[in-house]
Amino acid sequence: MTLFSTDLSQQQIDGHAFPALVTGRGDLAAFIRSNKSEIDRQLAVSGTVLFRGFAVPSPQAFDQAIGAYGEDGFSYAESLSNAVRVNVTPRVFTANEAPPDVSIFLHHEMAQTPLYPSKLFFYCEIAPGSGGATPLCRSDVLMEKLQQRRPDLSQRFETLGLRYTHTMPDSPDRDSGQGRSWRDTLGVADRAAAETRLRDMGYDWTWVDDDALRVRTPVLDAVKTLPDGRKVFFNQLIAAFRGWQDKRNDPSKSITFGDGSMIDPHDMTEIIELSDALTYDLSWQTGDVALLDNFQVMHGRRPFKGKRRVLASLIS
Repeated sequence: MTLFSTDLSQQQIDGHAFPALVTGRGDLAAFIRSNKSEIDRQLAVSGTVLFRGFAVPSPQAFDQAIGAYGEDGFSYAESLSNAVRVNVTPRVFTANEAPPDVSIFLHHEMAQTPLYPSKLFFYCEIAPGSGGATPLCRSDVLMEKLQQRRPDLSQRFETLGLRYTHTMPDSPDRDSGQGRSWRDTLGVADRAAAETRLRDMGYDWTWVDDDALRVRTPVLDAVKTLPDGRKVFFNQLIAAFRGWQDKRNDPSKSITFGDGSMIDPHDMTEIIELSDALTYDLSWQTGDVALLDNFQVMHGRRPFKGKRRVLASLIS
């Protein structure tokens, strides 16, 4: 068994492999239980730990590995995630039910809401026939590059924050990467309960055609500072500008600065180019498990052909 090995395909960031790679055999749950402190140390410096070669034959075995990690879960049912997902166990669910030809662009999980997890587990139950990689991007490195190239713009994001606008359907829309219904998203049964929850969270809202619900968040952070002083580009800007488009949502109207001013599309093009240059594509092998720090690393999903089944779980 090799603890934190490297190969030529990994990125090197400040002397650390990204992602950190653990190759081994046998029970992953037992390995995690015995090595959690070292796993957490590597996660802190790399942002992602990939476990490859272990025996993880089923979602139940993945669930056991998550349990061995020993930290509190963040349930999909109680989250404000936009994505349509299906639970497999109480703490394991499909990563996203969007069609295989739909790209899911770089984002921090649930950064468009006031409630988000600190870490994510992914498990490849079935590797895709082609495509289907999970792009990963270090947000601290992206923020550093943005500060160097555009200190004015990075300061605006940090000072003003962001407000997100999103329209949710009355029932799940599996053709959209943001198709979760307002009933499921808010965990409510009717309009009155939806309005109560939105009011409690500081949201604005409007009911629109087909019983859809358009909501706007309070001002949320666009940049966060980690305990060690590093700044991270913690938001949903890239995903929103590139992919928040369906019959209800227009990417150009999805996000503003916290003061309501518009974000220049040319500025976003520059940020997207920077993120693309920094992205590492994690090409899945069946049985792989990855642990991501949600504050350090953005993730997404490439389009794919064939059958692909990647499951997820969230850590508070």
